[in-house]
Amino acid sequence: MKKIVIIGGESTGKSTLSEMLADYYHTQWVPEYAREYIENLNRVYHQADLLAIAQGQIVLENKLLTQSNNYLFCDTDLYVIKVWSEHKYNACDIRILNLIAKQNYDAYLLMSPDIPWIDDPLRENPEENDRKYFFNLYKEIVESTKKPFLIINGNENERLKKAIEFVHKL
Repeated sequence: MKKIVIIGGESTGKSTLSEMLADYYHTQWVPEYAREYIENLNRVYHQADLLAIAQGQIVLENKLLTQSNNYLFCDTDLYVIKVWSEHKYNACDIRILNLIAKQNYDAYLLMSPDIPWIDDPLRENPEENDRKYFFNLYKEIVESTKKPFLIINGNENERLKKAIEFVHKL
C-alpha cells in the first residue's frame, strides 16, 4: 500500500486531485478532516481545536486505509495543521509535532498556487503573496522529508496526467 499526500496551500486543487486520483486508481482518498470539524462547530475554531483536528485526520486516514486498493491519497497531512497553527497562533502544540513524527508516507504531490483562488468561508489567505509564501513553506517541508515529491501545476487535466505519471514511477 502506497500512501501519497497531496499537500499545498488553500484553494490549490488538493481535494479535486485527490478525488480524481482515487477514481483513476479505484481506491480511497482521505478528505481534509478540518473542513468537517470546523463546519460542525457552533463557534469560531481555536488553537486547542487543532489537536482534535489532527487526531481526527489520523482516525479518518486509518479507517480509509483499510478500504483502499494499492494506494491511499491523502488530501493533506499533519504538516498542514502545523503550518496553519504556526501561521495563525505563532506556535504548534507539541502533541501535534509528536504525531507528525509518527507519520509515514511514501510520496508527496505539492500543489502549485497557479490556479485561481476560489472563495470559501473556511479559507483565510487569498492574497497572491500569501499563496506563494505557503507554497514555499510546503516545498521546504516536503524536501525535508526526503520522500519523492512532484510539484503539480497546470490545468486540471495537466495536473492529473502529471500526478498519474509520478504515481506510476513509484
